[in-house]
Amino acid sequence: MFISRVPLNMARIGARQLVGSPYRMHAAVESAFPPGSVRDGDDGRILWRLDTLTQDHTVWLYVVSPEAPDFAHIIEQAGWPTHMEWESKDYSPLLSRIAVGQRWQFRLRANPARKALADKGRRPKANGEGVVGKIQGHVTAAQQRDWLVSRAAAHGFAIIPDDGGDPSVVVSQRHQERFGREGKTITLTTAVFDGQLEVTDADLFRRTLCHGLGRAKGFGCGLMTVAPLMVQPE
Repeated sequence: MFISRVPLNMARIGARQLVGSPYRMHAAVESAFPPGSVRDGDDGRILWRLDTLTQDHTVWLYVVSPEAPDFAHIIEQAGWPTHMEWESKDYSPLLSRIAVGQRWQFRLRANPARKALADKGRRPKANGEGVVGKIQGHVTAAQQRDWLVSRAAAHGFAIIPDDGGDPSVVVSQRHQERFGREGKTITLTTAVFDGQLEVTDADLFRRTLCHGLGRAKGFGCGLMTVAPLMVQPE
């Protein structure tokens, strides 16, 4: 597995077009791999995420992939072709060090959603279809935080509680995104989660880092990245 990042020059029209359309960005990321490349295999799949840094408002594209990418076309369209290159690193050394009990800072951009199990009083559509079975996005920060907490154990980690006993996770950049795809309008509820976690199952957590968490992985959701929270024991 590889982890890569690409700087995007938001002064360029091409960068703004990519950032403004998850469908276009998905196509651009896919084009970084030639036909026949592994896109979703046993070891992992292609995941991507856009990060906007608050301190200087720079925008970075992060990608995790089974094979090394070639982002020359994105640099040409949306970066600084004569000054900056993308960075790609072998992800295996970090993945091999994952162990139960480790604590990490994490960032995740996700699509907090659920499948409706009941109508809850909503009127059915004219064609008789109700909302049961529909995928609905969680809209409040509390719902979105609870969504992540409820899925942590199945993905090999637990959210570390803060001094008050609440999950140490901040939910930000909460948006309802709409974009066109093949003549249809796609609506996604997205949020960014920043917090602290503890690994509870090393194999499950490695799978989370390589396969993602939640829905809409093709549209920039599901990629979790981690950084050491403290010095880990050898």
